[in-house]
Amino acid sequence: MTLTRQQIMSAYRDACRAEIEALKPGNVHRFADGHRMTADQFLESADVSAPLVSEPGASVGRRVLDAVTATREKVGTNTNLGILLLCAPLAKAAENVTADFRQDLHRTLDDMDADDARDVFAAIRLTNPGGLGDAAEQDVREEPTVSLIEAMGMAADRDLIARQYTTSFADIFAGGLSAWNEATERNEPDMWPTIFVYLYFLSSFPDSHVGRKHGIDLAEKVRKEAEIIRRMVTDETNLSWRQEVLLEFDKRLKHGDINPGTSADLTVATLFVSNMKFGLHNADLNA
Repeated sequence: MTLTRQQIMSAYRDACRAEIEALKPGNVHRFADGHRMTADQFLESADVSAPLVSEPGASVGRRVLDAVTATREKVGTNTNLGILLLCAPLAKAAENVTADFRQDLHRTLDDMDADDARDVFAAIRLTNPGGLGDAAEQDVREEPTVSLIEAMGMAADRDLIARQYTTSFADIFAGGLSAWNEATERNEPDMWPTIFVYLYFLSSFPDSHVGRKHGIDLAEKVRKEAEIIRRMVTDETNLSWRQEVLLEFDKRLKHGDINPGTSADLTVATLFVSNMKFGLHNADLNA
């Protein structure tokens, strides 16, 4: 059972929209803009990048580069590089699913070559996110000489998105989806399952984007605070009180110009996988 291009596009757009509509402390969301970006810019980015992420037969690298280029033309800033790096291989794997989506993803990652690396390096240079060009080997400012998965492996110890390439997205399939399932099994309403996915990532790992910009010590401090807040809101059933706690945390993070962007990117990827897995196992959607 496979997914059509339209189903993959819808799964991607829905994941991007759900992430923006959830109150994720430190990030842009419908409750508060931030970091000189708006919620509308992220929604526009999702719409313009969706056809390119799901382009049939396109390589992973080409999907990333074309989507980044279209996004820059539309909104003029980097709203979705991390999202695209995560979602492009997931979308390609979903084109020809056999018995196991995860195995197909593993095969997709193994099939990437130096052309994929060149396109991804070009996309990173185009967004100029900061901190990604300081590697001793395979600097993104130069042409790569290895495959994309080899290049990601060289950054996996310092970047959570790169690590997903070397582990077949283990943190998403094992951690993110588990957080989603636990929240839905508790009958968490509306945006709350998405929030709990985000809090899982923010409380489990020092955010890579925060670490690049502010240093690993501050990233770890944010992680520890997120761990406390995650427990607090999990144990509390009053949704208004929960929201006040998250808004206060959001305000403090943004006041310090702290943007846990990697945790948000991993959240989108988790929702994208969840949406596609639902489609793959729902015969009505594949009729």
